Amino acid sequence: MDVLEECDSTNTLLLSRAETGAPSGSVVVARHQTAGRGRRGRSWLSDGGDSLTFSLLWRLPQNRPLPGLSLAVGVAIAKSLESLGAPEIKLKWPNDVLQNGRKLAGVLIDVVPGIRPEAVVIGVGMNLRLPAAMPEDIRQTAAALADAGINCIDLNALLASLLAEIHDVLQRFAEHGFAGAQSDWLMRHAFDGQAVRLLSDFAPPLDGRCRGVDSDGALLLETAAGMQRIISGEVSLRKA
Repeated sequence: MDVLEECDSTNTLLLSRAETGAPSGSVVVARHQTAGRGRRGRSWLSDGGDSLTFSLLWRLPQNRPLPGLSLAVGVAIAKSLESLGAPEIKLKWPNDVLQNGRKLAGVLIDVVPGIRPEAVVIGVGMNLRLPAAMPEDIRQTAAALADAGINCIDLNALLASLLAEIHDVLQRFAEHGFAGAQSDWLMRHAFDGQAVRLLSDFAPPLDGRCRGVDSDGALLLETAAGMQRIISGEVSLRKA
């Protein structure tokens, strides 16, 4: 494990190391990221002491498909937080961890290019406290462990708990794919049965009702045209 005071992005750094042979299980932790990334190219605010940001390199078994991996990692994060006493932890498709309906943590999966069998870098960003510089519009939709009454947690203990749960989930994923975590994800589905809207940069909004996810982690959306299977991609899920 490499603990850094600052870097541009733990995912970017570990992707570079993976291409030069870093072993599976390598972890990079940073107190501050200058160019932290979220899904769909968004930035992730990361200030020292206000957040926990780390990345894990995992080399997949031969012929193990990737679909549903971000959801499975979300299950691991939820279990870790629940074991620490955080209440009302829910999961939002495909990669968000919510606390009382607000985003507490996110998962970013990057595939290491040109590696066979495939390798991925799993990035996790979690709010410990909401940064003072956080824009008000983001603050309204964000949560932090401090909001859940967890103010004095030892960061080493938190990281150890998260990595242990992620390791367990990855072991099951290696054998069963997302199907091994599907029931755990559905138990924590934030929008189960609710009316939602899918937003995309490349298609009109799509309205429907969430009907869970299938064994590959695809969202099942009941629409006026029937049930649709939405794969994780350049889409964003919102309440209708």
